[in-house]
Amino acid sequence: MKTKHIVLCGLILLKFVLQYILIDPVYELHRDEFLHLDQAQHLAWGYTSVPPFTSWISWIILQLGNGVFWVKFFPALFGALTLLVVWKTIEELKGGWFALLLGAISIVFSSLIRINMLYQPNSPDILAWTLLFFTILKYINTENSKWLWYAGITFAFGFLNKYNIVFLLIGLLPAILISEHRTIFRNKQFYYAMGLAALLVMPNLIWQYLNGFPVFKHLDELARTQLVNVNRFDFVKEQLLFFMGSLFVILAAFVAFVIYKPFRKYRIFGLSFLFTISLFIYLKAKGYYAIGLYPIFLAFGAVYLEQLLSGKRIKYLRPVILGIPVLMFLPMIQIAFPNRTPQEIRQHPEKYKAFGLLRWEDGKDHDLPQDFADMQGWKELAQKVDLAMASIPEKEHTLVLCDNYGQAGAINYYSANKNISAVSMNADYINWFKLDQEIRNVIRVKEIDDNGKELVVSKPYFDRVERFGEITNEFAREKGTSIYVLRNGKVDINQILRKEIAERKSRK
Repeated sequence: MKTKHIVLCGLILLKFVLQYILIDPVYELHRDEFLHLDQAQHLAWGYTSVPPFTSWISWIILQLGNGVFWVKFFPALFGALTLLVVWKTIEELKGGWFALLLGAISIVFSSLIRINMLYQPNSPDILAWTLLFFTILKYINTENSKWLWYAGITFAFGFLNKYNIVFLLIGLLPAILISEHRTIFRNKQFYYAMGLAALLVMPNLIWQYLNGFPVFKHLDELARTQLVNVNRFDFVKEQLLFFMGSLFVILAAFVAFVIYKPFRKYRIFGLSFLFTISLFIYLKAKGYYAIGLYPIFLAFGAVYLEQLLSGKRIKYLRPVILGIPVLMFLPMIQIAFPNRTPQEIRQHPEKYKAFGLLRWEDGKDHDLPQDFADMQGWKELAQKVDLAMASIPEKEHTLVLCDNYGQAGAINYYSANKNISAVSMNADYINWFKLDQEIRNVIRVKEIDDNGKELVVSKPYFDRVERFGEITNEFAREKGTSIYVLRNGKVDINQILRKEIAERKSRK
């Protein structure tokens, strides 16, 4: 095996190891991960908020036993593949050892470590953006039309994973149009490749059409409830933090596009960045939407810096440069990752508070960062729901109804009773109710204990209503979430649920 391959494998192994060791075992899965895992039980060509690719990976995880190891493995794998694409990009740009190491280290010791920890569409999204840039680079260098076909396939993969990649396409097309590479529009293979991409994504588009294009409803809700609160200055500020330790490498890439002659033919990449980032700023997007733009520029910047540091008198700076991303990353290990127990964080909150990490969406400081609190209390909830279910004789006629997707997904994942299929009127769960069997009892999971209001509201519909328990984990964001047992329905519960589901869908 070549030395380069050994080093590359070592760096990939390092990335995998970091993905696992930077999470303390006391933390459970994140609320967002549960929904994606449950999609494996409901395979379709689309979902309310995401395309189908994540559900396919969830199905593979399910076949492998649905263990936490595999849940963490796949986002880490997509992160490792992103590293591989950056490495191959540097080789395509004729970069040497220094460039290869700088590009790889910049990927490994960055915010991608945090993103690649969570089982979400974000990790394959970043891979898709980086890979699409790579296929365009290969086409520019070779003018071989096969790379247009690969670009079409890559776009389709990205689209079926997360619609976010459409913004990259919107930024790329005008960049190509105003560059010398506009001749691509006269290449019939370009249109064939676009046709292939359209064919591959067509099943998802048909699903969207048949279901009333829920993606637009989701985007509208996102704009009204979340993006309206996004500050454009904060978006720009966040861009500086994603690759803070290697920001100088990215900046070097943009300088190279302007003054480094061998890179002039690649200015299309810099232009596409400007168009795409401007679009995100205009739309007041969340900061992490744009993170897929950066890995490819680490490759360009690393190669350019290698040229700048090629003189005998300044070669000694290379080890120093390689150490900067690592040194900048080390302080972040202490606060950016769930690698300290909740008790330790509460006892030593100073650094977390200094960076504003303890402030939640409610504007108040809490014991844990909000993301960490979203990884607590789920096992306790599932165990107590199991106990509630065990207290009901007619288990086959019992529905577990939750207030949000995190509760429903966590119960389905952690419950020892695999016959439990918790649902919610929230997210995709609203489509997963099984109303073909009579429901007589309901285990109701409420976000907030409303001083027994559920007892009053539900009593006319059931013979017996009792509060069974609650989440007591003091560090959980769901602390206080209550469990009610509603027995022996006096009315047609199925009919009531059908009506409520129809009303909620019509409102959406």
